[in-house]
Amino acid sequence: MNTIHTTRDAAYYAHGTPAERWERAQMFFDAKDYAAAARVLGGLVEEVPEQTGPRLLLARSYYHSAQLWRAEAELRTIVERDPVEHYARLMLGRTLQRQGRHEEAASHLRIASALAGDFEQH
Repeated sequence: MNTIHTTRDAAYYAHGTPAERWERAQMFFDAKDYAAAARVLGGLVEEVPEQTGPRLLLARSYYHSAQLWRAEAELRTIVERDPVEHYARLMLGRTLQRQGRHEEAASHLRIASALAGDFEQH
């Protein structure tokens, strides 16, 4: 019975075109059902790994559902591909902070601030 339920769930989250799944994932995210958003986005990211939007929303879903190591992995992938992706840098810094890795977080937060144009005034 459990296998049937799991298969049906997987089919539901994978159902539809990439655009429909993107929309469904955003609805789950907006409804604060981060785990469901992550289930939809996981397959979508595998299908279109070069697109930043789905991967960033997947990382945010992981972050908000306290799957911090998964969020970190997705964010590092984005930052490796696009070192000036401001929001990914910011999220990576916050994810590292939540893991108690403050020194590592600080460099990403500084870069995110600089990319956003938030320079300290002297």
